[in-house]
Amino acid sequence: MNIVFTTVVYILLTLCCYFLSLKLFYLYKKAWLNPLFTGSILLVFLLLVFHVKEETYQHASSIFSFLLQLAVVSLALPLYKQWQFLKKHYKKIITGVVSGTFIGLMAVLVLSQIFHISHQLLASLIPRSVTLPIALTISDNLGGISSMTILFVVISALFSVWMGPRLFTTLGIKSKSAKGLAMGTSAQMIGANTSLAWGEEEGAMGSVAMTTSAMLLTIVVPVISFILS
Repeated sequence: MNIVFTTVVYILLTLCCYFLSLKLFYLYKKAWLNPLFTGSILLVFLLLVFHVKEETYQHASSIFSFLLQLAVVSLALPLYKQWQFLKKHYKKIITGVVSGTFIGLMAVLVLSQIFHISHQLLASLIPRSVTLPIALTISDNLGGISSMTILFVVISALFSVWMGPRLFTTLGIKSKSAKGLAMGTSAQMIGANTSLAWGEEEGAMGSVAMTTSAMLLTIVVPVISFILS
C-alpha cells in the first residue's frame, strides 16, 4: 500500500509541476518559460527540498517513461495526415531536413574533438536535435546518459525557438516552408508548435521536419556507432 501511495503522490506532483508551468507559460507567452523547462526546474527543486532520492522518484514515476516510449508510435500520425502535402513538397523537405540534420550532427562531432568531450557525453549530445522519445532511444543505443540527453534536447529546443525568429529576420528569410523546416528540424515538437502558430504551411512543414529528422537520425545511428567505437 505504501508503494502505491508513494507512486500516486509522485505522479500527482509531476503533473502539478507541469500544469503550473503551463499556466505560467500561457500567462506571459515567453519561449524561455516553456513548461518542459520550467516544470522540470520546479520538480527538481521540490525533490531537493523534500530530500527525495533520484532512484525513489524514478521508480515511482516510471509510468512516464513507459508513455514516452509509446509516444514514438504517434509520430507516424503527422506523416499520415500530411502525406499529400509531403509528396507535393518532397524536394524541399528532403533538402531541408537532410542538410539541417547533417550540419547539426557534424557540428557536434567537430566540437567534441576540439573540446575533447568524453564518449558518454558525446553519445548523450548527438541526438539533441530530435524529438525526446527517439533521442533517448538513440542515446541509450550509443551508450549515453539519459538525464544528460533530456537536458541537451530541452536546451537545444528552447535555444532554437528563441534564436530562430531573430535569425529569420536578420537573414531576411521569408519563406514559410523554410521557417517551418528549420524549426521542426532544430526544435522538435516545440519548434513544430511554434511553426503552427505562424501559419498552416509553416506548421505542416515543422511537423513533417520533426518526424523525418528523427527517422533520418535513427537510420544513421549504426554509422555513428561505428565512428564512435
